[in-house]
Amino acid sequence: MKEELLKKLQQITEQNLLDIEAHKEKGNHAIGFYCLYAPTELAVAADAIPLPLCGTRQAPIEAAEEVLPRNLCPLIKSSYGFAATDTCPFFKFSDIIVADTTCDGKKKMFEIMNDIKPVHVLQLPQNQDTLISLPPWKAEIEKLITVLEKRTDRPITTEKIKNAISLMNRERRAKKRLMDVTKAKPSPLTGMELVEILFKTGFFADKEKGIDLMNEISDLCHKLIEGRESPYTDKTPRILMTGVPVGLGSDKVVKVIEQCGANVVAFENCSGYKQTFQVDETKDPIMALAEQYLSIPCSVMSPNQGRMDMLKEMITEFSVDGVVDLTWQACHTYNIESFHVSKLVQDTFGLPFLHLETDYSESDTEQLRVRIQAFLEMI
Repeated sequence: MKEELLKKLQQITEQNLLDIEAHKEKGNHAIGFYCLYAPTELAVAADAIPLPLCGTRQAPIEAAEEVLPRNLCPLIKSSYGFAATDTCPFFKFSDIIVADTTCDGKKKMFEIMNDIKPVHVLQLPQNQDTLISLPPWKAEIEKLITVLEKRTDRPITTEKIKNAISLMNRERRAKKRLMDVTKAKPSPLTGMELVEILFKTGFFADKEKGIDLMNEISDLCHKLIEGRESPYTDKTPRILMTGVPVGLGSDKVVKVIEQCGANVVAFENCSGYKQTFQVDETKDPIMALAEQYLSIPCSVMSPNQGRMDMLKEMITEFSVDGVVDLTWQACHTYNIESFHVSKLVQDTFGLPFLHLETDYSESDTEQLRVRIQAFLEMI
């Protein structure tokens, strides 16, 4: 039954490009987003499809290195490479790119990408002190509304924003419900299955399809839990992955961990549990968006206590046996913040901790395997 749902996921994924094309042929728009901080609700309010664009593949990096430094984060190089080679259909479909200043490498790359397609960069504050950071951040969101109205020729009204918030909150609840099924011991899903489901549903033109499918998979998983059906046993090591985002193509560490006999049951990163926040539907919608998106605990924020608080909750709720902190090469904020994560995991919880720094290539896979195997032997 699970295989049938994963097959259904693939079928919808293949149909999705045709859905986006049909949407655009009707005079509607698609808007590309490069980070969790950009409020996708505004695209939905403009009757546009929000598309996540962060590069997760090695293939376009060589082309990107003709322009960008080699010693740059692979996510940045992959993202630019897809744009430069015109090999990402979702970038091609996007009428405008909404980006942000989550790191110096990204913000300078976006200046170059602007020569390929229009890019609007949100100037993200670097701390979450609402007295200091909330007013300019709210102004950035208001400016984005104006930019998107001009680009799409659609008015973004208060009512439309409220409706979009409601829809995206339902999508985030569906994602959380799906991710929460792995709290069961043993988990009904592998970490790679979870990565695949979250990654592919993120591109769906029809949000309702994604919500329904994630809930359908969650319903099945609860039946599997009741029947004690799982690819694992009670003794399988349960791993929480934190750090940089992972997706299909940048998932080699998840693969190796599970090939070595463990189960990645939780992803704290922005491709995982960081997506589960809810925007307050009782407040002024623009202020609610500003407050909630500013609170996202990315390592760009200094200090970043929100990440530590989220890790504390997840380590307990997912009953994890160890934590793997993944950093892409040249991602300095996550690399340095690993010091605090290590102290939290080891000093507060007494759990094994492993920090890995790598890129998208397969060249170090066997080295990673040796380190992961040694880490799992500690559990």
